[in-house]
Amino acid sequence: MPSSPLWPALDARPSLASVVGMATTSETAGHIRGNPAVAVGMVIGSISSVQCGSALATTLFDRVGPAGAVFLRSGFAALILLAVAHRDVARLRRADLRDIALFGVTLAAMNLAFYESIDRLPLGVAVTLEFTGPLAVAVFGSHRRRDLVWAGLAALGIVLLSGDFGGGSIDPLGAALALGAGAFWGCYILLSARIGGRTEGLGGLAVAMSISAVLLGPTGLAAGAGQMGSAAVLACGLGVGILSSAVPYALEIEALRRLPNAVFGVMMSLEPAVAALVGFVALGQGLALIEAVAIALVVAASAGALRSAATPAPRDG
Repeated sequence: MPSSPLWPALDARPSLASVVGMATTSETAGHIRGNPAVAVGMVIGSISSVQCGSALATTLFDRVGPAGAVFLRSGFAALILLAVAHRDVARLRRADLRDIALFGVTLAAMNLAFYESIDRLPLGVAVTLEFTGPLAVAVFGSHRRRDLVWAGLAALGIVLLSGDFGGGSIDPLGAALALGAGAFWGCYILLSARIGGRTEGLGGLAVAMSISAVLLGPTGLAAGAGQMGSAAVLACGLGVGILSSAVPYALEIEALRRLPNAVFGVMMSLEPAVAALVGFVALGQGLALIEAVAIALVVAASAGALRSAATPAPRDG
């Protein structure tokens, strides 16, 4: 059975989950294929689409709350996946269902924590804090001393951000939720690697996303109350699902056909910076200088860790 890192790419946080799994389990591909500008544009497009989906989701918060928005997003993502992967679902084995169910619980917790965090924090800050999850997986999975440098850079970035917690610039609960989302993101990566190596195609993810949507249903419907039937709300929820799932998935597949794994992984480390830019342009969320420096440190740490993880370790003798 294939152990491709692409199978989880339609998740609510598709990009880094697939990248870190690839960077820690796959060998680096050879050379860039085709026009490098096209491949780079696809990666940037994928990152931007995910963050624009998150920004669009925040416009639903006043009507259905973060819980309602993440329920709509997960529900539409599940429908898309089930339509695309119904044959893969039919081939799933009963022995895999326990891990898939645990995967669904992880998805629900990760997505709800992240949406609750971006209701309280600027998008760039929330994504930066959440990024600590996949960064930790990359650093601790490599077992190289030099990766302590990347861990130190990331820690410095978090410390710089935490300096604003007490002053009211950054909401402590929002920060805790973003870090919690990062922890679940790390669990997601480990589970996706385990399940992806034992199932074919997107069937495991389709079932897990459906479980996630069911788990999020009670809180989402309660938060949305009578707004869930609104055509505008449903259209926005569908848009979030497409921007955060379908578009990034298509772009990542094409980009990975053209770029070496290491290059792809390093480029995906730009996500916190792109999130900050989208937050500024689309949501009017400015950043203090110290916050911008902190985000830059986490981006540098992520790029270094992912690049290091994708480089084969030297062998003695």
